Amino acid sequence: MWPTLVDGETVKFEILGNTIPEVGQIVLAKHPFRKDTKIIKRIQSIENNKVFLVGDNPDPTASEDSHNFGMINSSDISARIIN
Repeated sequence: MWPTLVDGETVKFEILGNTIPEVGQIVLAKHPFRKDTKIIKRIQSIENNKVFLVGDNPDPTASEDSHNFGMINSSDISARIIN
């Protein structure tokens, strides 16, 4: 998520529960192919309860996101970053 977040930075999350995430929010989600891995990405779009996640890095090859693994279910998002 560089440049928005940098390595070693501490962030606070709010558990979503029944709250629906919104476009533009930075969220914590399950990686769709790596069962034990969580990812931090920004929601670019939401369609039919599916979410397209992107990294903020301007180099598209430097981030693994929905460009690589496609849309994920909104239920795979567990929290959002709070300021």
